[in-house]
Amino acid sequence: MELSIVIPAHNEEHSVEPLYAEISQALEAVDGDCEVIFVDDGSWDGTFQRLQALHQRDGRVKVVRLRKNFGQSAAMAAGFDHARGRLVVTMDADLQNDPADIPALLARMEDGYDVVCGWRRRRRDPLSKRALSAVSNWLRRRWTGDPIHDSGCSLRAYRQECIEGLELYGEMHRYIPAILSWRGYHVGEAEVSHRPRLHGRTKYGFQRVPKGFLDLLLITFWQRYSLRPIHVFGGSGLLLAFVSVALGIYLLVEKFAYNAALGDRPLLLLAVLLFIVGVQFIVFGVLADIMIRVYYGQGGRKNYVVEQVIE
Repeated sequence: MELSIVIPAHNEEHSVEPLYAEISQALEAVDGDCEVIFVDDGSWDGTFQRLQALHQRDGRVKVVRLRKNFGQSAAMAAGFDHARGRLVVTMDADLQNDPADIPALLARMEDGYDVVCGWRRRRRDPLSKRALSAVSNWLRRRWTGDPIHDSGCSLRAYRQECIEGLELYGEMHRYIPAILSWRGYHVGEAEVSHRPRLHGRTKYGFQRVPKGFLDLLLITFWQRYSLRPIHVFGGSGLLLAFVSVALGIYLLVEKFAYNAALGDRPLLLLAVLLFIVGVQFIVFGVLADIMIRVYYGQGGRKNYVVEQVIE
């Protein structure tokens, strides 16, 4: 199998059939066998019935139905697990991504990239959605070092080896390029077209902003300290303990040099509190380090990714 196209869909009964028609046209420019995997993420409209009809019409269409709405990240992970192609393309089911851009993404991969992300330079979304996306992309670039302009664009192309063992949950699908870049894969981007939504309602709202922000914090921590959590927790603990000791020395000097009373001094309580919190941070760092060792020790997980072996 040369190419797998993974499409999460939730309540998109009016979009899946025209999307399939556009994909079929775009696949005429792709050499080799292809498959189109629709992941029905707990739709309660007629999406699954439309997908069943598409499967009966074209054997290249595969339908994966989830028991309930688990979210786009989980649906995308389900699609990855069932994809057999050497290359895997992901896109939304709402017709805002243009399947005609797929050949351009695949051609861009010939420049040596393992992942090529779509860049919706001219977005056709409401101003509020574009503003939230701009802030999210700015934070992601500052914190993760990922240079991709548009992490929210689902139209991407991957080599199969990139997505093997990829753990997706929450809003992690937005940060796949950052995760793969951290693992050492070459990530590029290409400009793609973006179209206004014609059917249904957007799944993106303000309620997803704090979830995405928390996932960004997790990704940032995982990138920088997943192999050495003792450095961040232990370092913070040592700093707090140092400040506590410095305050304690200052209070002792006041006590013995100026006979100052310490029982009612807020600084004394602050010094004790900082010392206790510092010790707790150090303990958290040791426990986190133990958990990391357990994580990598189970299931054959490794803290590296091999690009090539010459024997």
